[in-house]
Amino acid sequence: MVRLTAAQLLGPTEIRELAARLHIQPSKRLGQNFVVDAGTVTRITALAAVGRRDVVVEVGPGFGSLTLPLLDAAGRVLAVEVDRALAAQLPLTVAERAPSLAGRLSVLTADAARVTGLPGPPPTALVANLPYNAAVPVVLHLLETVPSLRRGLVMVQAEVADRMCAPPGSRTYGVPSAKLAWFATARKAGSVPRSVFWPVPRVDSGLVELTRHQQPAGGAPDPGDAADRESVFAVIDAAFSQRRKTLRSALAAWAGSSAAAEEALRAAGVDPGLRGEALGVGEFARIAAAHRQPS
Repeated sequence: MVRLTAAQLLGPTEIRELAARLHIQPSKRLGQNFVVDAGTVTRITALAAVGRRDVVVEVGPGFGSLTLPLLDAAGRVLAVEVDRALAAQLPLTVAERAPSLAGRLSVLTADAARVTGLPGPPPTALVANLPYNAAVPVVLHLLETVPSLRRGLVMVQAEVADRMCAPPGSRTYGVPSAKLAWFATARKAGSVPRSVFWPVPRVDSGLVELTRHQQPAGGAPDPGDAADRESVFAVIDAAFSQRRKTLRSALAAWAGSSAAAEEALRAAGVDPGLRGEALGVGEFARIAAAHRQPS
């Protein structure tokens, strides 16, 4: 476990006092469920295994419950917060509860699913309690636009964690699973009960560990190639748009016709009678390449 020596962590009383002082009520629109349990944020920081050489991106820091232990463990933390009141308060909270660590914190007021060109040193790790309504778009956007990110540990809704980590052929495998696999390997790193949040959500949460591919996975092209990524993601979207249909039918509109879809599938070595949930990202990449370069 991380040994905290420089930060006074926030508990439920302190967080509710901060909320009252700032006249803040958790927003359903922003997916705000704040962690109020010090043991949970300590556990997340330990599992993230960040050190002094790491620059951590934290999305949605809220009142700073996770920010404080991250500052004690990492070299720097860039907190990206869309709520202006919370973004303005965060440096004040850190200065009060961890004055010796305040110089390690930078705060960016922005939507993490749209932000580009993060300020400061290139981030190496993503560690965050992600809003339930935007978790997958945020992760995909940051992996796409911040190539220096090598790993991550994110807390998401338990059902979303299942989808992010699902292998081909499983019941929960779908668009999030396939697109995330383009960039990284995802695995479950634990569960988090709903009781550690304020307000208490109706579902439990899960921790997902992300490790960016050092080399393209499963025969996929270079994950840094934007043109290839767009074409592969278009195949993935088309394949799952009609889950009950075979790939020959589901990809017909994408390819221009059922015959063209079958031609691309056979050229890629994929059975046209399969469904999208049976394919990994490498196979989707081969289909995209075959369609670009027809025989």
